[in-house]
Amino acid sequence: MNMDEIMDEEEEEFEFSRNYFLAKEHGSSSAKKSTNKLTDINLVDEQELREASLHIQPKHEKEIACLMDSYKNMYPEWVLALRSGFSLLMYGFGSKKVLLEDFASTALTEYSVVVINGYLQTINLKQVLITLAELLHDQVKAKRKASSRDLPKSQQPSNSQSIEDLLTFLDEAEIEEDGYVICVIIHNIDGPGLRDFETQQYLARLAACTHICIVASIDHVNAPLYWDKNMAHTQFNWCWYHVPTFAPYKVEGMFYPLILAHGGANQSVKTATIVLQSLTPNAQSVFKVLAEHQLSHPEEGEFLSTS
Repeated sequence: MNMDEIMDEEEEEFEFSRNYFLAKEHGSSSAKKSTNKLTDINLVDEQELREASLHIQPKHEKEIACLMDSYKNMYPEWVLALRSGFSLLMYGFGSKKVLLEDFASTALTEYSVVVINGYLQTINLKQVLITLAELLHDQVKAKRKASSRDLPKSQQPSNSQSIEDLLTFLDEAEIEEDGYVICVIIHNIDGPGLRDFETQQYLARLAACTHICIVASIDHVNAPLYWDKNMAHTQFNWCWYHVPTFAPYKVEGMFYPLILAHGGANQSVKTATIVLQSLTPNAQSVFKVLAEHQLSHPEEGEFLSTS
């Protein structure tokens, strides 16, 4: 290839590039911008949308029922895993609430069972630990009465005790019967009320207690990121099971705002709270001063809202 041919090719490439950018510039200047706005969307009332969703006819009921029945054959394996010191973690598409509760009611009848609904927005973890400690304390008292020799006295669990004290009691309670176990069923351990790191640490320490076993479900793809190596493999000691149920999240979905509906005053308050929490401390203090001033001078409310 001679020099003239090379020059011709470079000139063609340059001309192509120039025409491309000229076309883009011309198109962007002449293109019409849409006048549609998100605020123009006609959102329905949240209650109406929830009522309408309840009337949606379920599909593939027979196939889902057969799938759920197939999981029942795995119950003995799950019980064996619990007795071997593992915690069970159920994952897969679909609500696993019915599956876990059926497993607890049919295969864990010899255990005491406590259920935590992690899909709720707020959960009183301390009250859960008090309930577990009371169950274990009653077992200690029963064994002390049945035994001829004295056992160390244990303090009655109460609200005055800290979470650390309750976890210490659950971990160190002495019961002669090694087989006594309290099973904690956690629906959505990745739920909004449980997903902060401190709560996950407490749950991991709970799972490591001698007389406690955990059966939990997850639905969020990033849920495993809540646990470090020690929590996942030593404290929780998870045994993973893929159990897609394809069941609708009817109960779990009741506590989440719907995208296609306006949530009213309650949702507005939640949204405002999230926004305020994202501000710097100085900005938060400014809004606090404005709010206090408006509350103390209600007659100036119209002026503040329009200024």
